Amino acid sequence: MPPRRSLTAFARPVGARLLLPLLLALVGACASAPPTPAASTQAGPGPELAAPAPPARPTPARIVAVGDLHGDTDATLAVLQLAGVVDAQGHWSGGQATLVQTGDMLDRGLSSKGVVALLQRLQAEAPASGGQVVVLLGNHEAMNLQGDWRYVSPEDLNEFGGEQARREALSAQGALGSWLRQRDAATRIGDTVFVHGGLRPAWAAMGTSAVSAQVRAALDGAGSPMVLGPEGPLWYRGYVQEPEVLACKELGEALTALGARRMVVGHTTQRNGRILSRCGGQLLAIDTGISAHYGRNLAALELRSGDAWGLYPAGPEDLPDP
Repeated sequence: MPPRRSLTAFARPVGARLLLPLLLALVGACASAPPTPAASTQAGPGPELAAPAPPARPTPARIVAVGDLHGDTDATLAVLQLAGVVDAQGHWSGGQATLVQTGDMLDRGLSSKGVVALLQRLQAEAPASGGQVVVLLGNHEAMNLQGDWRYVSPEDLNEFGGEQARREALSAQGALGSWLRQRDAATRIGDTVFVHGGLRPAWAAMGTSAVSAQVRAALDGAGSPMVLGPEGPLWYRGYVQEPEVLACKELGEALTALGARRMVVGHTTQRNGRILSRCGGQLLAIDTGISAHYGRNLAALELRSGDAWGLYPAGPEDLPDP
């Protein structure tokens, strides 16, 4: 992929309050990917934007979210048990909770197929007790669907029965490929948006459903490839890596456009194994390196009626709320 440009590379002489409405108009006028929004050097909330339609998903009393799993079935079971949504046999025990997995199930580990099979089974089991499992696309799912297998382990290939069998499984007609192509890239549950990398303001203005539709179209070769690029929702790292004076200004604009107060992302691994909170709790980065490849740092995010908690083997920790 091309190198990610810094936010300051997108600055323009026109002020952010004048430029953003123009970008939103351009987004509404065409179906192609939106232009990259300008960065601001000022902190504080962004301009008022029209919020999209209310979320399709109702707000549950308890939401659990886990980040990148990277082909590690054992660690996946362990973190879901830590979060109290599966029992010792790996079956759904979360009651009416909603479990969100923010993408990157595939690659690096020994058993991408095993991780996906577990999440698919939990998707089928959860509704019986009033729960649900929401699985999002990450950049590694997109890479695999596009034939970029640079991070696939030999064990992963063998689990599928070889390269050709894996390729067939990931095709549009294959069981795995078909299921992945039905996943959203972003979703809003209540006042929280979940996405693998991050939604910049111009993407956010489209709403999560439209962004997900553009990702699907691009994966099928029918849409703009920009949505799968470094500034798109599956790859963007600016909210986690840029200085907060820049990141929080842009994040505030995106959240206003989405009608949300918090964004939860994976993708950028926190090497200390802790959930990262930025911008007064408006951003929570939950890729803690759960898989053995990254150190098996088990952690999950829990939202209890909107109150954020980090769940760790040593016990829960209260997190900042916006």
